[in-house]
Parts: sequence; C-alpha cells; structure tokens
Amino acid sequence: MLDETLKTQLSAYLEKLVQPIELVSSLDDGDKSKELGELLDQIASLSDLITHVRRDDDARRPSFAIGRTGSDVQVRFAGIPMGHEFTSLVLALLQVGGHPPRVEPDVIEQIRALDGDYLFETYFSLSCQNCPDTVQALNVMSVINPRIRHVAIDGALFQAEVNAREVMSVPTVFLNGQPFDSGRMSVEQIVARLDTGAAARAAEQIRAKDAFDVLVVGGGPAGSAAAIYAARKGIRTGVAAERFGGQVLDTLSIENFISVNHTEGPKLANALENHVRDYDVDIMNLQRATKLIPASEPGGLVEVELENGASLKSRAVVLSTGARWRQMNVPGENEYRNKGVAYCPHCDGPLFKGKRVAVIGGGNSGVEAAIDLAGIVAHVTLIEFDSKLRADEVLQRKLRSLPNVDIITSACTTQVLGDGQRVTGLSYRDRGDDSQHELQLEGIFVQIGLLPNTEWLKGTVALSPRGEIVIDERGQTSVPGVFAAGDCTTVPYKQIVIAMGAGSTAALSAFDYLIRTSSPAKQDDALAA
Repeated sequence: MLDETLKTQLSAYLEKLVQPIELVSSLDDGDKSKELGELLDQIASLSDLITHVRRDDDARRPSFAIGRTGSDVQVRFAGIPMGHEFTSLVLALLQVGGHPPRVEPDVIEQIRALDGDYLFETYFSLSCQNCPDTVQALNVMSVINPRIRHVAIDGALFQAEVNAREVMSVPTVFLNGQPFDSGRMSVEQIVARLDTGAAARAAEQIRAKDAFDVLVVGGGPAGSAAAIYAARKGIRTGVAAERFGGQVLDTLSIENFISVNHTEGPKLANALENHVRDYDVDIMNLQRATKLIPASEPGGLVEVELENGASLKSRAVVLSTGARWRQMNVPGENEYRNKGVAYCPHCDGPLFKGKRVAVIGGGNSGVEAAIDLAGIVAHVTLIEFDSKLRADEVLQRKLRSLPNVDIITSACTTQVLGDGQRVTGLSYRDRGDDSQHELQLEGIFVQIGLLPNTEWLKGTVALSPRGEIVIDERGQTSVPGVFAAGDCTTVPYKQIVIAMGAGSTAALSAFDYLIRTSSPAKQDDALAA
C-alpha cells in the first residue's frame, strides 16, 4: 500500500508519537480488507509505539480503530483512508499518540466542557477535497473529549449504508444516528453548533474590542493579502471572516498560481491563514457581516454589524467577501440540495456511480465536470442555456468524444423534479421552439458561475448591475474609507493571483487614506512606525 517514499515520510512523522497506540482492525475475506490489513501492518512496522491486532469486533468491514493504549481515546475509520484522507490518517495517528493538535486553547476548553455523549459518523469520498477538514475536525474533538466518538466512513465501500441513509453529497455527518450537517466544517463551526452559548460569548468579546485602524471583512486570498499588508504597516488590523480561506477551500486543483506548479485549495487556504497569523492580526472567524454603516464625518469610524448582534468599528475597511456558486433559482433546487442537486463534481461524483446525471452549464467548469463524471456515472447530459458551448475547444472535443454524454443547447432549466426524498429528473424549455421536455435523472450538478457576496451592502456602496462592488484602480469604493478587493468587486478577472494583488492594493490605499485623515484608533504614533 505504501511506497518507499511514503514510508520514509510517515516514519519521520511517527517519531513525534509520545504514547503507545493500538490499531484494531475488523476485516473479512474481501480484497479491500486484505489491502487494509497490509496497510496497518506497514504502519505498525514503522514505530515501536504502534501495534496492530485483528479483532473483528466491528460490523463495518473493512474498518479499524486507532486507540491510545490504556485510555478511552479512540478514532475509527471504515474503509482505507488514502487519497485526500491520508493526511487525516496521519494526523489521527499523531494525535491519538499524544502529539498536541493545532487547535486554539479556548476551543480546546470548549470541547472538553461539552456535556453529553456524541457519536458522529461522517461519510466521505476519497476524491473529495472538502471531506478531510470535517473528518480531521471530528477526530480532534474525539481525541480531546473521549465522550465524543467519531467514525469516518468511505461511502464508496459502504454503498448500502449510503443508499439507506440517502447520502447524496459528501461530507455528510450524522450525530447519534440523526442527520447533523453536510459540507466542509471546521472544529470551531462544529463546536459552535454543540455549544449553544458560544455565539453569545463571541458577540460579547467582539463588543469589547477597541476600534481598528484597518478592518478586513473576508478571509480569502484578497482578504489575507490585505490583512498582511496592513499589519506590516504596524497599525491595528482585524479580520472578520465567515470562513477563513473563502471559496479557495472548495477548489480542487490550482495550477496557475505563479511560482507554484500545483497545489490544492485547502492547502493554500491553510498557508494563507498561517501567514496572516505570523502578524499581529486579530482574526475573528465564523463572523458574518450584515450591515455597513459609513462614518458620520470625514476620518470617522466605519461600523460593520455582524449576524450575532455585535459590531466592529474601524477607521478604514477593506471588503473582500468573495463569491459563491450561482444557483439556477428554479423550483425544487433548494428542496433537493444535497439530495441529488450538487455543486462539486469532484466531491460528490463517486456517490452517483452507475447513475444518470445532468450538468448545468457549458463553460469550462461545466464541460470539465461532465468529462470527469462520464468516467464514473452511467450517463451525463450537459445542458447549456446558450446556443453553443462556451468552453475551450480542446475541452469540447474531449467531451464530444465520450460515448455516454449527450449535449443539449438552447435549453432553459425550469424545475428540479423529485419524489420528496431525492432528485428524479429535471424539466427544461427548448428556447428555439418553446417546447417543454423532461429528463429522468438521479443527480444534477450546477456549474453556472459565481455570485458576489454583496447583498448586505445594497444601498450603502455602489454596486454594478451584477451586484459587484464598484471600485477604482486603487480599490476605493463610493464610500470614503471603505475599500474592496477580489471576486466581490468589478475587477474583470476572478483569479486567485489577481485577488491577492487587489487585496494588497486595497490595504495600501487604506493606509494612504489613514495617513491623510485623523489619528489612529489605538495609538497616535502607530503610523510613524
């Protein structure tokens, strides 16, 4: 299972173990059980602190538990955690083995204080880049608080469970046998769901904060760059983000980030956050902005109200709230979201193996999704609103060469059809002759572009007809002291490298604005540093 390079790398990591651990497997006579047994034997051979024993004490096979010897600390995997989940396996080995997790001390205390018995089950896909964050978050929680148990389940190996529980997107999490949530989740997000007083405490802490010199709203590439450039000026800088990393977290492969041949979204998002934390920046995660109140006088404080009822004040603000997947906005779409309607073919594609699906959108994203899905599902129908596909010609040629793909152009999707539990098809209108048609399907992948996260700014700053924040070459908005950067703005190309440059520009412009107005919010001599 492990080549020599992986063995060498894993052996180096396992030197960080401080307590003995036991790998307890439950196997059958199948090939996957044989593979898992070989993997666990290889892992055990790399450290004197690891042993592997087969007990067959779990109904899910192949599966295994990682337990700290002489304690109740344990995490469990049902399946073989390779691919994107190999990092989850390595971290679980280290954390069960006593290596401290990278979790803020106050969050650790929250987890330890949770009163109750929690059994989490997470269904993941080895091709899903979103799943490891959720798996790792719940694993960490089970290590910190033994009353929390977690099983990470490879949906492709346990198809009967997936069908019985109607899991149609990953990651999907169950708590004590009931649906809990789906999609990427951080430790902080999960704890906030379980600790009902967390939001109120966070709001109280935010209310007590002094005004910032620069407040960045949003934690994606643009927001991260803005925060770093502002903090390097020695001024009081804060970041309020709904989820640090933004949409980069949902990006599978990045091959156009200059000087980096290839990386993945979650890896880049983690690097962005680590870089920001190298500076004296107050990061306030899980904070959704709901209202912007301009300064009442030149050089005064701009106020940002948050969803939890608290507000932040700052002499200058950089808006970098990014964008999200655009929805079709047709009947049935929201009702069947994660019940057949999906937005990430890489994550959810394996759950539709052998089924019939549609891809909505004929741009590069849509055509790439259709090509990827064609190798997994029984049949793909690509539906494009325009009279022709808009994807690059090389992608179109590849798509048209596939035998299990149909292409429908000049088609307007009008409704997602379902039986109350899951998607059964969709209806569309032929824009040529106005005729109505229905397709029998089990999955719909929506790939029709992005929508800026700016609804909360309507009536405050100037927005384009598409809802983008109107900015000039310096990142200045229509409101004095308020700047903007990234995919939420009128910048013509929505790219990571462009967002970073725009964030830097906005921060420098904000600093220039500060030195031309009144004294800093915290100290009079900060700008002279």
